Amino acid sequence: MTRAFVGLGANLGDRERTLHAAVDALADETGIEVVAASTLRETEPVGVGEQPRFLNGVTELETTLTARELLERLLAVEQRFGRVRILGEHGPRTLDLDLLLYGDEVIEEPGLTVPHPRLHERRFVLEPLAELAPGLLVPRRGDVESLLSGVH
Repeated sequence: MTRAFVGLGANLGDRERTLHAAVDALADETGIEVVAASTLRETEPVGVGEQPRFLNGVTELETTLTARELLERLLAVEQRFGRVRILGEHGPRTLDLDLLLYGDEVIEEPGLTVPHPRLHERRFVLEPLAELAPGLLVPRRGDVESLLSGVH
């Protein structure tokens, strides 16, 4: 089993209900066990135009899936919740599931980068990670608390 962390986000529809249902959907997937889910936080959209506020959190998983298989499951769950991904577009979304960490692995493949390439810049990811796993080490970046103290 590999410990993985997945970022959760939504800014359309009943955000809280969607995020809880998405965590339940992940728990129903073969090869995935949901260990914990963070408190949800309301946040401003980052680096995009005018759009509704997000509700964000993180869930901790134990999985027998490879990182690529896990990513494929995350994308499939997003689609079931009405998410349409358009390359390069970061508009409003019903559900956003990002693979943040997969064990202590560093993966750089087409369409899959772990740790998530902007994890260390995002308070809305670092705060729930610190809540779920104090002292967590982010490969090539350091511990989550130090990363959090460097984000404004």
